[in-house]
This record gives sequence, C-alpha cells and structure tokens, in this order.
Amino acid sequence: MDEDIPLPFDLPAVARKKVSAAFDENGVDFIFGLPGNAVLDRAIDETADDIRTRRALDQKPCLRGFAETSYRAKSWNTDRRACARIEATTKGLDIRFVVTSFETGSAEHVYETLYCARGQAKNLIKLHKAQLASDRTSCRSPLANQMRLILHTAAYWLMLTSGTPSPRHTRSPRPSVTTIRLRLLKLGARVIEMASRVRLAFAAACPDATLIRHIAAGLTPAGP
Repeated sequence: MDEDIPLPFDLPAVARKKVSAAFDENGVDFIFGLPGNAVLDRAIDETADDIRTRRALDQKPCLRGFAETSYRAKSWNTDRRACARIEATTKGLDIRFVVTSFETGSAEHVYETLYCARGQAKNLIKLHKAQLASDRTSCRSPLANQMRLILHTAAYWLMLTSGTPSPRHTRSPRPSVTTIRLRLLKLGARVIEMASRVRLAFAAACPDATLIRHIAAGLTPAGP
C-alpha cells in the first residue's frame, strides 16, 4: 500500500459542499461491516469470458497466427472467404473460422476488428441482462416497464463508465458489474458533515484504496 494513501483526497462537491475522503478510519470494515477478504478474492478472480484474458492472467505462453482460404458448403452456390485464427498454447491447438463477405482487409482485421467487436456487443447485452436484471419487466403498465429499462440502462452506463479509468496495473482491463459493485460500491465509510464540507473516512484496511483514489482523481473536474 502506498505511503500517501492516508492523506485526504477530494471528490466532486455535493450540494455546494466540498467533499474530501481518506483511508484513515480503523472502526469501519470495507464491505458493509463484514470481513470482505473472501468476497473480494472471488470478485477479483472473476474475469470476462475471453480466452485471451484468461490466458494472460494465468501467464500461459501463447502463439497466434491468422490465415484465410475459400470454402463452399453443399448448400452454397459459390465459394466464400473464410478467415482463420490459429492459436497454440500448452493446452493444445485452438482454431476458429469466420466466413465473411468482405473481400478487403487482412484475416487478422476481419477476425480481431469486425468479428470480435460483434461478439463483444453480445457480451455487453448479456451483462446488461444478467448482472443488472434489466429483463425484469413485471409491471402491468408498458410505460412503467419502459421506465424500469431506462433506469437499468442508466445504471449500466454508470457501471461501464466507472470501470473505464482503472489503473494499468489492475488485473482486469474492464471489470464486470459484479466486480465493480463489490469493490467500489459496497464500501463502508464514516460520514462527517460540517457547515461547508463533507468528509468521508474509509477503512484504513481497504485493499482497493489505490484504485479508488485513482478513479476519484478521474472524476474531479479539471481546473480552468
């Protein structure tokens, strides 16, 4: 833990009151008053369902290449372009094919930029439904269900934005909603409100103090 963590840092003002925070409170546990080591361990170990991320975290050697060929299934009336991603690790060979109508662009561009972007969009939709329960439209009124979906989407956007400015040394480049909820939102703190200032005293033993300070610095408006 960095030596400057106990020093206070600023947060955006609330109701025209300056807000400062510090990790110097010994009477507050960092997850709703419960010992959070086991919970945080499970949250940190949770990663996106991406084979490259998992192998990078495990530091397993990986060789990757791309190739392309033409392919024609029995039901097709013409040959089509097939791009292949070939990946070799200590666990074996992994080959994935993508059939495309794009005639330009390298096989790597077709797979990495076009195909993976489409898959990532599906992953984000799945995350929106599974971890924010946005498919719960049980109200009788269609307008009420629409409002619920808007609120879920707003929460999703906040989660997605809060997970972006993470330091480079963190384990996951974009943490999941569950990880953000456990590591950044479920934090116990002592709130001390004064006439012109609000002070937040976070637990001195918080394991994510450096991460929270980094995100707070990104939320602070830049000077003129």
